[in-house]
Amino acid sequence: MTSCYYVNQWERETYICANISLWDEKRTCLCCLWHLRRGGRVRDPGQHVKISASLFTALLLSIMLPEESWCLTRSQFHHYTFIHQNIDKANYSKRLLNNFSFCVFLGLPNSRKDVVTVTPWLAPVVWEGTFDTNILDAIYKPQNITVATTVFAVGKYVQFLKDYLESAEQYFMLGYRVHYYIFTDQPEAVPTVTLGADRRITILKIPGSDRWQEITLRRMEMIMNLIETQLVNKADYIFCLDVDTKFYGHWGAETLSHLVAAIHYLFYTASRDQFTYERRPESQAYIPYGEGDYYYGGAMIGGLVREVYKVTKTCHLWLNMDKANSIEALWQEESHLNKYFLYNKPTKLLSPEYLWCDPFQSNDVKIIRYSHVWKDVSKVRPN
Repeated sequence: MTSCYYVNQWERETYICANISLWDEKRTCLCCLWHLRRGGRVRDPGQHVKISASLFTALLLSIMLPEESWCLTRSQFHHYTFIHQNIDKANYSKRLLNNFSFCVFLGLPNSRKDVVTVTPWLAPVVWEGTFDTNILDAIYKPQNITVATTVFAVGKYVQFLKDYLESAEQYFMLGYRVHYYIFTDQPEAVPTVTLGADRRITILKIPGSDRWQEITLRRMEMIMNLIETQLVNKADYIFCLDVDTKFYGHWGAETLSHLVAAIHYLFYTASRDQFTYERRPESQAYIPYGEGDYYYGGAMIGGLVREVYKVTKTCHLWLNMDKANSIEALWQEESHLNKYFLYNKPTKLLSPEYLWCDPFQSNDVKIIRYSHVWKDVSKVRPN
């Protein structure tokens, strides 16, 4: 039997609880779980223990690390410091999952000892072998969620749309309601692709540009406006992706979380001082040497719609501030995105499996799920 252990915050007080059943109201504190694992008996499920985040970390690690069969279910980790007041107890289970739950599934072996699977702030890093698709679908599919995706196909980049859409229909969020939003200056060039059930496309016309950097710089504003005007009540999760890409393997519910970032394939084994952060203090994207966690790729931003909205709104503000000061960050929106994630930690990280680039190879990457395709940039970029 699979047991699910929750970490939640109830009226600004932190409780560590264990749920014997994912959907009932029986809860047992983690301290009881500690004794249970060592042959003791579980006390009354109605009793809870309020503890600090540091004690929680110590308890969690003491339980998880000694046995290989105890591992994080990476897809179900949500930042345990999230505070939500006035909780509707009637919808406790669903709200807990959507907003601030943390689950540990027993009996699911962690087969990846060769890579980092948990960040210093306890966010999961999703790799092949760290999740069970059947368990995740059993949790998310009953919620009847809608997943939105955005891509920008401007100028000659429209040529990548066909492969992107066809491969997404083969691998991306299968079994879920998906809505593609395509920003393009050539609506007539959008290819006709056969879509599965509960999957649709909306084409949004935008102006072209003589600078690819300008297109990149405008992306945050356009996604922000899309969320404000169309997605607030129409989608639960959103993934903002690049169009010059292709899906090669399963991309499913293991990628869902509060705020999702992807580790850049060139830097997942590099030291922080090797990261190509914006190093000029004059830019709002500035990150000094000695700071930083990971280097995140700008080709993927994901999470709950409201959280991605915060990302786009903040980065749009910073981009405008830089523009007013006649400075452009080294990697445009990607630089600002890395600054945002430094101070607003992602609740889930996707490994380079989910943001690769042909034709690079790595022994750590067992499967390539999503990758940029090779191209001669001099032939597709306007400058």
